[in-house]
Amino acid sequence: MPLDFDRVWLPYLYLYGVGGIFFLGGLWMVVRSEGYNKLRPGDRRWLGLMFFGFVWYAGLHGAGILAATSLS
Repeated sequence: MPLDFDRVWLPYLYLYGVGGIFFLGGLWMVVRSEGYNKLRPGDRRWLGLMFFGFVWYAGLHGAGILAATSLS
């Protein structure tokens, strides 16, 4: 069975595209509601960690898809 773009990459793009919009929207609401204080080092670290974690997990998922599709 061939692995077409719409069966492999389209769900990935939807997951991290739409999910990323909601994720960034949630972080935006935290910053706008003053739940984030840029003067506190802990807050800056956690905000950076949240961004890094999203990109890291999306990258690992993409690498797994690439590995699986290159074996087929």
